[in-house]
Amino acid sequence: MTTRGRRRLERAMPWLVFSGLLLLWQAVVMIFQIRNFILPSPIAIFEAFLQYRDPIIAHALFTFTNTVLGFGIGIVVGGFLGIVIGSSRLAYSGLYPLLIGVNSVPKAAVVPILVLWMGIGQPPAITTAFLLCFFPIAVNVATGLATVEPELEDVLRSLGASRLDILRKVGLPRSLPYFFASLKVAITLAFVGTVISETLASNDGIGYLMLQASSQFRVPLMFAGLTVIAIMGIATYVLFALIERRFTGWATRRQHDGTGGG
Repeated sequence: MTTRGRRRLERAMPWLVFSGLLLLWQAVVMIFQIRNFILPSPIAIFEAFLQYRDPIIAHALFTFTNTVLGFGIGIVVGGFLGIVIGSSRLAYSGLYPLLIGVNSVPKAAVVPILVLWMGIGQPPAITTAFLLCFFPIAVNVATGLATVEPELEDVLRSLGASRLDILRKVGLPRSLPYFFASLKVAITLAFVGTVISETLASNDGIGYLMLQASSQFRVPLMFAGLTVIAIMGIATYVLFALIERRFTGWATRRQHDGTGGG
């Protein structure tokens, strides 16, 4: 297979796999006559979306806004902590165990505390999204900074470079692939955090919509909400993948020019 043909097949594979899964899903539901309140078919889910598209879109915009705000805060805080941890062994020893402890706490258990402090609605949703997404950003940025070879640092110091010069001209560029890789993971976690908070403490959002649909046994509507969340997660993932390719193509060029192994 030529390089161009391989690239076309790689681009088509997600759509082929997705279409195949939908057809299989629809066939299983029809063959075994599974009722909608157990497992709705893709057609039933699409019909539910068309029927409730206005409230679904309104709740989805609320969820997306909360997620983006929490994710933005996570980028700032996680990036800063990653730089501090990756640049100082003393900071690593003091802060890294604390970050692990914070990340290990189930976020569903934190939401009631956030409600006591902030009330229900948008603030706890934004905070929960932040709590889920900042950790992978901090860890990946710190890991990227740690990949700078000690020998290279010694050479740069011998040439008169300060620690700030090494960080700015070598460390930060070296950590960019790790940073953008963490963004693709963190944005999906941010959606998870937002939906968790909306399920427990909100009167808006996809999480609240799914909770209401569950109480009324509107299972196709629940799956429609899940589908919208999945679409938003995939769209933002693809966006950051394109940004990553634009800014860190030098680090992944073998994956895109056909010169990689295999």
